[in-house]
Amino acid sequence: MTLTTTAVLVPLLPFLGAVAGLLLGRRAPGFVRPLAVLPTLAAAVLAVDVAVGQGTGPATDVATELTPTGSIPIDLALHLDGFAVLIAVLVGVVATCVQLYSTGYLRNDPRYASYAALVSLFTSAMLLVVYTGDLMLLLVGWEVMGICSYFLVGHYWETEAARAASLKAFLVTKLGDVPFLFGIFALAADAGTFRITGILGAVASGGLDHPTLIALLLLAGVAGKSAQFPLHTWLPDAMAGPTPVSALIHAATMVAAGIYVVARLLPVFAASAAALVVMAVMAALTMVGSGLAALAQDDIKRVLAYSTVGQLGYMLGALAVGDRGAAVFHLISHGAFKALLFLGAGVIIHAAGTNSLAAMSRMSGLARRIPDAYWTMTVALLALAAIPPFAGFFSKEAVLGAAERAATGAAHGIPGAAGWTVLVSGLLTALLTAAYATRLWLRAFRGKGVEAPDHGRQPVVMNAVLWALFVPTVALGLAAPLLPAWFDGRSLAPTLTTSVLGTGIALVGGLVTYAAWRHTTALAARTPIGAVVAAPDAGPEAAEETAIATHAPVYGDNAGAADPADPGRLLLGPLQPHAAVGFHLDAVYSALFVRPVRAAATLVRFLDHAVVDTYVSGAGAAPRWLGAAVRRAQTGNVQTYLGALLAGSLVLAVAAVLVATGTGA
Repeated sequence: MTLTTTAVLVPLLPFLGAVAGLLLGRRAPGFVRPLAVLPTLAAAVLAVDVAVGQGTGPATDVATELTPTGSIPIDLALHLDGFAVLIAVLVGVVATCVQLYSTGYLRNDPRYASYAALVSLFTSAMLLVVYTGDLMLLLVGWEVMGICSYFLVGHYWETEAARAASLKAFLVTKLGDVPFLFGIFALAADAGTFRITGILGAVASGGLDHPTLIALLLLAGVAGKSAQFPLHTWLPDAMAGPTPVSALIHAATMVAAGIYVVARLLPVFAASAAALVVMAVMAALTMVGSGLAALAQDDIKRVLAYSTVGQLGYMLGALAVGDRGAAVFHLISHGAFKALLFLGAGVIIHAAGTNSLAAMSRMSGLARRIPDAYWTMTVALLALAAIPPFAGFFSKEAVLGAAERAATGAAHGIPGAAGWTVLVSGLLTALLTAAYATRLWLRAFRGKGVEAPDHGRQPVVMNAVLWALFVPTVALGLAAPLLPAWFDGRSLAPTLTTSVLGTGIALVGGLVTYAAWRHTTALAARTPIGAVVAAPDAGPEAAEETAIATHAPVYGDNAGAADPADPGRLLLGPLQPHAAVGFHLDAVYSALFVRPVRAAATLVRFLDHAVVDTYVSGAGAAPRWLGAAVRRAQTGNVQTYLGALLAGSLVLAVAAVLVATGTGA
């Protein structure tokens, strides 16, 4: 097969697997798991083959016109370069791991067939976004991922949390998709084409008339899809879905799509210094805010969700300083260790016998009961904290090194303000990342909570997937010297200054958190349980339900209580309750948008009932009343009719005389 044919099969195979899974899920349940795993596995293998075939050579770009539009044509375009083929490998590998893991995690789920088909469709849509060379086809994959996330996040639709989370994810991302769509149209109008290569050629020749407007419109869509401030609020709530879905969304699809689009269209953004500064500020607020919020969460999945938001902020920061190689390197590295962390959290949840709740305040004895998750997650957390020699260190240092070059004026065309903003916020986020990673490890594996009942050994396939992802988490950093040939040629090697600063700050964050944990643990040992119980009448099940709904910590058998063994409370101080609820951003949105919309809806309903319905009812009642009056006059009595005729004639005669008299006068 030719390279282009192989590349076309990569997104096509998961799509066909999804269609077959939906059609045969109930009729032939024995085929569900093979249809879930084999097409995705084949796509991953073919993605590796495409990457090897493409190599470090010039980009492959082929297209055929899909349909004449009368103005700007839409093409079936394929674009393969180093960025595209490596991200496709990441998507294929993570999706295969998720499908394999799900066969064990959801083995007794009655809706597994539809779940697996939607995961395959999700994978196909992301691969379409990665490989396509036309923005309209990219938009198709972009929107298909949105609807897949709606159904997958709401998989446990019996719970209110899952229903609300799926709707919120759909609406918030669509809020960003509207300006994104206008941005694509404006970009195509300026460049005269939807083809990405044509757009980049127009940028190089100065053919964009409105670069700042276009960049900001596109950035709104990226903020929604990649969960950047201020449209990031949907991602932590999306943890109500199955944990493998969380791994897929956070590691290789959906949130990665926005970063990839900016990387592909980076010259468009670089054409506007204002857009780069806005991007840098957005990344800075996202990184620091999500780090503080992660330090205050009790649910392990919400900690990881806010962590993803922050790491995406790193990637956007790298793009803001003009280094898409560093951004994509961190995207690939993060995909490996974040998939491992989420699937490890799934093992914890499976061991606890729940669907989604993994409150760290209730954990105890996990290191002994789930050793595979313990060891692999320990290394993944070290990678997340950017501790050498793990993958996260090399990719995060590439981002900080790019920010340092921009801050010192060594990056041509990049505002120094953008460089300093990304560098300072990136170093502060390194401190916060190490702090919440250490807190998660201590509370999950060294906690003294109420130990959950042992639900037996996890399926072998779940632990096998963890060890498969363990390999790139450890070794991917070794690829740093090889990647520049696949990307833009810029070195991704760590620089001395940022390496010392970043690693030193991370170690400080970890050590301070450990000291705080020792202090709070000793304090908790001397504190009577009754002193911290918030609701003495609430049982464990009610506590868990309340904790899910309010994101409050669970301590002992009660929800909403302040856990005295939580080092995050000591480190954050008065910020802790605000950080736990995402600094009230949802409340702000509710006040600014939800309540006014509901008030307007109430007014419209009142007007509909009081005015429109009254008019319609009156329009129907008047003829009815007139008909009733006429009907009463139809008595069937001839004498009555003659009397009425004579009376009417007399009235007409008198009127005629009066009119004639008046005219004569």
